[in-house]
Amino acid sequence: MTEIQELDVTQIAPRLKHLTIFQTFDKLDDGESFVIKNDHDPRPLRYQFRAERPDQFDWEYLEEGPHTWRVKLTKTAE
Repeated sequence: MTEIQELDVTQIAPRLKHLTIFQTFDKLDDGESFVIKNDHDPRPLRYQFRAERPDQFDWEYLEEGPHTWRVKLTKTAE
């Protein structure tokens, strides 16, 4: 079993967070996943994924605050 990469976006400049997340996602093969770690609910990012990558991802909350949110993003077949 392959270890899933965790991307700690709390360490990334705010203006680069979504760009970095999308770049990481776009490098995945179908069925591969990574985890986003954030200090707030990344709900706006989910809306952006729905708009820009519709039907291409699964979103699963692994941890929901109050200090840390972790979301598993999986690339699905287009």
